[in-house]
Amino acid sequence: MGAWAVDRAFWITWYDLPEAGKKDYLEWLHACYLPEMLKRPGYLWAAHYAALDKSQFRRRSTGPRFSTEDPAVPTGDRYILIFGAADTGVFGHPSRREMHAALPESGRKMLAMRSGERVNIMTEATRVEGPEAKNYREGMTTAPWIQFGNFQSTWQDEEDVHAWYSSWRMPAMSRMAGCIRTRRLASIAGWAKQAIIYEFVSLEARNHFLSSHEDSKENEESQDKIMVSLMHAPGSANVARRIWPPVPG
Repeated sequence: MGAWAVDRAFWITWYDLPEAGKKDYLEWLHACYLPEMLKRPGYLWAAHYAALDKSQFRRRSTGPRFSTEDPAVPTGDRYILIFGAADTGVFGHPSRREMHAALPESGRKMLAMRSGERVNIMTEATRVEGPEAKNYREGMTTAPWIQFGNFQSTWQDEEDVHAWYSSWRMPAMSRMAGCIRTRRLASIAGWAKQAIIYEFVSLEARNHFLSSHEDSKENEESQDKIMVSLMHAPGSANVARRIWPPVPG
């Protein structure tokens, strides 16, 4: 079994930060927290992303997209932290709350800076590799640029959503220039029941190739039918740049 098949579990946190103290928090997270977490049994990799404002990337010019207005759903989305493991049990024993409660006071103060924190534990349902997978040298770690959607649909629509991703979107991503891989995720815990991570070599590749695909007449009718059945988390879908580990070169 290839290395790509090992990491099938994901702990994902979306959150915001205040301007005051943000630099200190990021230095602590990248130099202390993440290296220590990766010493834990079963933790295979971690990646930390800064999300772009919607004005900073190309979006589909038409078509529906709905976001939840439930006030109970946390709205943070400026930073996305992802851990990868072989099995979701890694993230339950010990749990996130147990690990964070055991941190020294200085670490707990840093984590308390997060606002709008939203968490999912997810398992991989489907993965396809894109044309750039053969050139990617960072193994299982998610790519320098991602588009990350997380959402729900009614149970009545779930089979149609699954069929669309399986027969249309995932095969398209396997052929898309600039794409490293695409992962579809299903939830163990958290608001979103489903998620999808598109991994790209650059923002330019994402903007050109994914947007061109979504705007195509061939795609438009089938995608619009599915999009109306999805209820996204706040901010979804995010386009984000990896800030840790640093992108080579």
